[in-house]
Amino acid sequence: MLPANKKNDNTEMFEVFFRRKPAMILVALRKSQKNRYGSVLAKEVDCTYSHAVKILQEMEKAKLVTFEKHGRIKTISLTDNGNKIAEHIENISELL
Repeated sequence: MLPANKKNDNTEMFEVFFRRKPAMILVALRKSQKNRYGSVLAKEVDCTYSHAVKILQEMEKAKLVTFEKHGRIKTISLTDNGNKIAEHIENISELL
């Protein structure tokens, strides 16, 4: 995966095809085997919590992620389709 703070030609080309933050969120979810939280994902991809939640809500509508509530805490995980898409994003990033 490309670092969030490094801008180069490959990063710019990647951003031509993909919106950076949503792609990074999918890849971050795929790389972790444990359940994830919105606040942790926001920090990993360097965006605000509210922006991460908005992206995740759109991904939930598209059936790419699921939310599971445990008391006051919501965990986020990829669906099978979300995992496939994240894998393809990683592969494309490596090709660029």
